[in-house]
Amino acid sequence: MGAIPSIFPFLTEKLDPELYLKRVKTLVGHSQAKAVITFPEFKEDLEKLLTNVDCKIINIDEVAGEELGEIERPLNYPKSDAIAFLQHSSGTTGLQKGVALSHEAVINQIESYGKAIELNDQDVIVSWLPLYHDMGLIAGFVLPLYTGTPLVIMSPFQWVRDPKMLLYAIDKHRGTLCWLPNFAYNHMARTVRPSYLGGVDLSSLRALINCSEPAHAVSHEKFLNKFSPYGFNENALTVCYAMAENTFAVTQTSIDNPANIEWVSVPKLQEDRIALPVDPQEITAIAMVSCGKAIEGSEIIIVDDSGESLEDRYVGEVFVRSNCMLTEYYQRPEITAEAIVDGWYHTGDMGYLADGDLYITGRKKDLIIVGGKNVYPQDLETIANNIPGIYPGRAVAFGVFDDRLGSETVVIVCELQNGDDAPDPTEIERELRRKLVEQTEVTLADLRLVENRWLIKTSSGKIARGDNREKYLREYRN
Repeated sequence: MGAIPSIFPFLTEKLDPELYLKRVKTLVGHSQAKAVITFPEFKEDLEKLLTNVDCKIINIDEVAGEELGEIERPLNYPKSDAIAFLQHSSGTTGLQKGVALSHEAVINQIESYGKAIELNDQDVIVSWLPLYHDMGLIAGFVLPLYTGTPLVIMSPFQWVRDPKMLLYAIDKHRGTLCWLPNFAYNHMARTVRPSYLGGVDLSSLRALINCSEPAHAVSHEKFLNKFSPYGFNENALTVCYAMAENTFAVTQTSIDNPANIEWVSVPKLQEDRIALPVDPQEITAIAMVSCGKAIEGSEIIIVDDSGESLEDRYVGEVFVRSNCMLTEYYQRPEITAEAIVDGWYHTGDMGYLADGDLYITGRKKDLIIVGGKNVYPQDLETIANNIPGIYPGRAVAFGVFDDRLGSETVVIVCELQNGDDAPDPTEIERELRRKLVEQTEVTLADLRLVENRWLIKTSSGKIARGDNREKYLREYRN
C-alpha cells in the first residue's frame, strides 16, 4: 500500500484510562494517522475520542471485509531509505514521538545484532514480549521473521499471570534465546514454585538477555539461585543496552560469559561523577552491571555538560552514532533536531565506559540535585527494593523542589508486600532510612509506604517516574 504501519499499546488494567486515551489522541494527531485498527469492543471509545480527527476507526472484523473497498495500487517497492515502520517509545511523553526507522536501518540492526548474539540455524527464540515495544517488536518478531529463526511467542498478559509458562515453553521447544526486562527475573524467581518445575530443563538456553530497563546484579543472582537446579547456566546471564531510536540494540555483553559486575563508590558517583572501583564489602559500594560493548556499526561516547568527550570511568551523557539510527521522530522536526546533532543521538542516559564496556547510571532528566550533589534515583530505588517488606521493583524516587531550602529534596514512594508475615511498616521505614543514609548519605524529605498497585507504570511495565511524582504531589502535597 505504501503505508507506514505502527503498533502502539492498548489499554490494560495497569494503565490509567484517562491518561491513556489522552496519549492516544496526541499520538494520532501528531502522526496524522489515517486509520486505526482496533478490537470491536474498543471501537466506540476511540470514535468518541477522535470525533474531530480525520482518522478512520476500523475494528479487526472489518479489515478483510468489503466495507473498506478495493485498493488498486501497484506493488510498492520502497527505496532502502524509505520509512519501514514507526516505533512509539513508552514513557510519560514517549507515545507522542514516533521513531521512524528505514528499511536499511532495520536490516543493518538485525545483521549486526545477529553477529553480536552469534545467531545460528540451531537457535529457537522464546518470547512473551508485547509487539508495541522495541524489544518485543525487533528481537521477538522482526529478527526471527527476517532470519527465519523459529519463534515461540505467547501473550504478555497471560505470562504475567502465569510466568512459569515461559519456562515450560523453553523446555518444550528447546529455546536458546530469550529477552527479558529486569523485573521479569524477580517476578519469576519470586512467584514460580519449585513444585511446578518437576522435569523442567532450561539447559538449552544459551542467552537470557536482560534489556529495556537497568540491569541489577541482585536480580540475576535471585534468578540463578532459583533456576540453576533446573539446568540454567550462569553464562546465559547477558545484558543488552537498547533503544527504539537505534532500532533496538546498541550494545551486547559476551554470549559466552555472564555480564561483568563491578562495585563502585556511590559518593564518588554523586559528588565527582566518577566510577571509582571499591571493595564490595564497603558500605557505600553499589553493584554496576555491564551492558557490554557496542555492536558492529554502532559507536558510543560519553560527554560532559559542555559536550566534551570524557575519558573512561567519568560519568556523563551517552551519545550514540550508528548505521541503524532513526531517520527522524516522525513529523516532529524540532524534537529530531534537538536529539540528533552532528550525527550523534543524545540518549538522555547517564553512564560511563570502562575498557569498552558501557555502564548505565541513570537518566539525565531524572537526576535529583540536592545541595549541589547529583543523586541518581535508580540507586535509591535499588536499596529500597532490597528492604524486606517492600515489593521488589515497586519503589520510585524523585526530587521535589523546596522553596524554603532553595534546593531539591528527595521523596520515595514504595508499595508494601501483602501477607501476615510482612514486617511492621514502622520498621520498614526505619530500615530504609538507615540504609539510605549509610550507603548514599541521602536523607529523605518524605517516605510513603503505599498499598499494592498505587504506583503508575508505563505501557512496557516500567515505573513511570514523572507520573508518580505528579500523583504524589496531587495526593500528598495539595
